[in-house]
Amino acid sequence: MFIPFNGCPHRCSFCDQRSITGMAYQPTPDDVRSAIETAINSLKENTCRSEIAFFGGSFTAIDRDYMLSLLDATTPFIERFKGIRISTRPDAIDDEILRLLKSYRVTSIELGAQSMSDTVLAANDRGHTADDVTKAAALIQRYDMELGLQMMTGLYQSTEELDRKTAEEFIRLRPETVRIYPTIVMRRTRLGELYESGAYQPQTLDEAVNLCADLISLFEDSSVKVIRVGLHDTPTLHEDMLAGPYHPAFRELCESRRMLTKAIRLLQDKPQGSYTIAVHPKSRSKMTGNKKANLIALKDKGFQITITEDGKLSENDVIILN
Repeated sequence: MFIPFNGCPHRCSFCDQRSITGMAYQPTPDDVRSAIETAINSLKENTCRSEIAFFGGSFTAIDRDYMLSLLDATTPFIERFKGIRISTRPDAIDDEILRLLKSYRVTSIELGAQSMSDTVLAANDRGHTADDVTKAAALIQRYDMELGLQMMTGLYQSTEELDRKTAEEFIRLRPETVRIYPTIVMRRTRLGELYESGAYQPQTLDEAVNLCADLISLFEDSSVKVIRVGLHDTPTLHEDMLAGPYHPAFRELCESRRMLTKAIRLLQDKPQGSYTIAVHPKSRSKMTGNKKANLIALKDKGFQITITEDGKLSENDVIILN
């Protein structure tokens, strides 16, 4: 369930949540019950592996009676689900709210941290500090809840180095999951004004793909699951987007870039010529690249590549056969 722009005490520089989520309507308890009933009918016995989720706003900062009414609507169904997942601000977490959430079977909390640089956070009107993220993360883990962290790349006054440091700080906090969102410039935002005045230049698509591909590898090498990369595709996003590295299959581009990087690393000490690369069947398109971009890039380096499939490999494996 999406609860757009509700509970946020600050209007962040980049935020036009209606366009990003495609939602403006505030759900009622009846909407929650209806959505859960639909999910039960669709998922059937698989509900025990699924979560009821509240996203889109700062769930723990919304009107308390409204928040409780939404949580109360889940109570008749909660035993059939894994638990409840929410997203919220780092400065809207404390012992009192965590005890309350725990009583409703909230099992996962994602913090919209966005950056671990106080300079970047202040420049984008976040209204919280990196220390707030650290303290909130520790509290959530103390209550034995799953911790998720959300970051943005290419924010106003950020750099690639600062974005990498944010990822490194996230890993130090030991979250179970992360989401990575390249910054998209939307109309009716301060970031949009900065962009139109020339004060802000967003990442190019290639810059964002290169960085996010590296960040995915960094997280996965540290056993942190990356559950989302890039914004969901919605009609209003296309209507109100001014600029930025948006692509409807952004993660696929990142995964493809990771495959290319691995192939180049394996081939770098080999003589130019023809080679066969083996990948998992599900990874053939990633190794090929969008519009055969990876094969073209390798050809430009002097390597003629044939791709073959091996179901025994993991989806991230790249093997040179000859």
